Amino acid sequence: MARIDYATTDHLSDKGKTIMERVGHKNIFRMLSHSESHFMNYCRLGNAIRHHGVLDPCLRELAITRVGILLGADYEVIAHKNIGRNAGIPEPQIQALADGAKSDAFNDVEKAVLDFADDLVENNNPGAGAGATFERVAAFLSPEELVELTLAITYYIMTSKFLITFGIDLETE
Repeated sequence: MARIDYATTDHLSDKGKTIMERVGHKNIFRMLSHSESHFMNYCRLGNAIRHHGVLDPCLRELAITRVGILLGADYEVIAHKNIGRNAGIPEPQIQALADGAKSDAFNDVEKAVLDFADDLVENNNPGAGAGATFERVAAFLSPEELVELTLAITYYIMTSKFLITFGIDLETE
């Protein structure tokens, strides 16, 4: 149950209301919209991460979903399993995400991405703690892809913690 009430759109500018329409009035966005400026900028960065990069969408969604699993953010896990399916991740891999890189469902690149996501979630000092996993994933990805992967992972760490902190409710169908 949400810890504070979800915002209505009454206080939003026309631009804010347009963005809210585009994102479907989902609970996470209704909570974020208590701060219109942060809501709009959050959506801008999320849009860039999900729709304007060169990183393979399947790799991105594997990493994002793994972050949600590790942090216990069910809202994020459910949403990104569906996004991953739509991006082309096979169902056996979706089901194997709970096991991460230990699963034989993933190839070497996918395992490197999942291990990197695990390290960024689990280590307080990713510069030192994720050094080995960074080198492994860097062997497969370009610098541009590495930047996009790291931003996707850390953006969804933030998102997962936001969801948990505010007790964002799952959407009702």
